[in-house]
Amino acid sequence: MSTDRQSNVESDPQATQASHHGDESAAAQFRKQVTGKRENLDDYDEEAELWSGGYSPKAMIGMWVLMAIVSLALLLLPLLAPVGFPIAAGLILVIWLLGGLRYAWKRLGYHYQLTSQRFVHQTGVLTRQTDRIEVIDIDDVSFSQGPVQRMFGVGTIVLSSSDQSHPSLSMIGIDKVKEVAGLIDDVRRKERRQRSLHIEAI
Repeated sequence: MSTDRQSNVESDPQATQASHHGDESAAAQFRKQVTGKRENLDDYDEEAELWSGGYSPKAMIGMWVLMAIVSLALLLLPLLAPVGFPIAAGLILVIWLLGGLRYAWKRLGYHYQLTSQRFVHQTGVLTRQTDRIEVIDIDDVSFSQGPVQRMFGVGTIVLSSSDQSHPSLSMIGIDKVKEVAGLIDDVRRKERRQRSLHIEAI
């Protein structure tokens, strides 16, 4: 009986073709699944720059206004007190020189870059140090603004992370501080979701 059944299957070309077709369909589906996972991993590995910036000139507006008021007071000082005009002019020059040096130090000494996977921050003018924080390691994003800073949309962003070298990082004088803080928070949430999907797909 077994011999007759085997001969019937071999003599039936449609059954043989259907069997091979089923095997090919299963193999094709498997190859599609593997290819899809590889494409997802390739998309996951892509890194793109989303934002870059540093200390904004707007963050010094309050200081410039204060320096201008002090300079005006020093110009009027020789009229009210026995102080020579050259001394007052010298004090004004020192004040603006120190203000300019402070601005240049902050403007040139801090640079930040946000990508889809990392946050890069550089510090220093003569010698520059570069550090990186994985976006997925950022636990919290907050920002603060003073009264004058709120008028011009600048402020300080604080990043709290599980990174041992930088558990807390302050970014001072950031323009459009609310939008930048929201962008960093959105990127870290998206990276965590993608990382969890990547782990589930393995």
